[in-house]
Amino acid sequence: MTVYLAEFWHFTKESVALVASGSRGYMLWVGLLLLMILGGLYAFVNQASFGLVTSNMRDPVSWGFYIGNFAFLVGVAAAAVILIIPAYIYNWGPIREVALLGELLAISAIIMCMLFVTVDIGRPEKVWHMMPGVGTPNFPYSLLVWDVLVLNAYFVLNFFVATYLVFMSYTGRKYNPSFIMPIIFLSIPLAISIHTVTAFLFMGLKARPFWNDAILAPRFLASAFCSGPALLVLIFQILRKVSPVQISGAALRKIGELLAYAMAINLFFLGCEVFKEFYSHSHHVIHARFQWFGLEDGYGIAGYSIFALTCNVTAFVIFVVPALRNRIRFLLVGCVLAVAGVYVEKGLGLLLPGLTPDVIGEVYRYTPSLNELMVGAGVWGVGLLSFTFMAKISIAITLGELGYRRT
Repeated sequence: MTVYLAEFWHFTKESVALVASGSRGYMLWVGLLLLMILGGLYAFVNQASFGLVTSNMRDPVSWGFYIGNFAFLVGVAAAAVILIIPAYIYNWGPIREVALLGELLAISAIIMCMLFVTVDIGRPEKVWHMMPGVGTPNFPYSLLVWDVLVLNAYFVLNFFVATYLVFMSYTGRKYNPSFIMPIIFLSIPLAISIHTVTAFLFMGLKARPFWNDAILAPRFLASAFCSGPALLVLIFQILRKVSPVQISGAALRKIGELLAYAMAINLFFLGCEVFKEFYSHSHHVIHARFQWFGLEDGYGIAGYSIFALTCNVTAFVIFVVPALRNRIRFLLVGCVLAVAGVYVEKGLGLLLPGLTPDVIGEVYRYTPSLNELMVGAGVWGVGLLSFTFMAKISIAITLGELGYRRT
């Protein structure tokens, strides 16, 4: 045990020294992220001082930019499973080479999810109300408590697995499959659970008919399996350009193939929802009309909805045609479109129609305030910085630039 502790201490020290140094481009990137974090911290202090009035959220639209990002990022975190299954269950080599980076992205995404929930709460210091024995978590009836449980459990599992694999590689030992594989397998249902519970948070609000839909959870998962792997492909391509790490084109093309299936299911679910809303044409169709056409006074988000649909359909065409998908440039374009389409679709494209008009028929025109945007940029800065540091350490160990030198 003493040997392991000494090695881990050495690993920690060398990792800190590694992330604190680098090329000029790396230092500029880190500096940019630190500026985003400082700006977000300033905006959050402003919000904490004056309250949520610094945002543009009000009683009719009580969920906005923060929860939209939360819903998107939970999907990014859950999407790590689409790499874990072929990597660890089917032992498919090219995917296995990049599965660890997928887990690191999941860790960063969960950190951002927790921060977005924190900044969305007007009094975050009251989180102690959810602590067992100190507060009253209202378990098992509160969906928020379920969300906190599964998110923290998924974060701990991924953090432990990634740290264990990286540390064993650092020391030059092979990992113990009988020890780590059960934990990896446990993370698969948890990945499904975190996004299912997030969907239940919306579905459980029965006074909001736009979200009270049985296929909302599977639709969340389908869109997550589009945006998460697409974001990973973009990150992998950047890493191929800025580092000597070897990520095969076969792995990227296989992910592109998986994206074709996921995007097809996502668009099918969207079609089901559109049919249900407009063919039945009940009183609740007003929310769908707000989403796709706007209300009688002209206010709506049809531009965002059409933009998201165009992005998703174009991305699907690229992913489903092998001649396009197998060319890296087209694949990257498809991934950018998939990320942009799902971000708009699951962000304000999901929130605003559910809240507009509100339960008494009033229409509040919501757009994020500058303060909200600055806080959001700060949260994204924390997530990107954590991923940058973890990826830098992992890649250095993979390339043999960082390792424990035994005496």
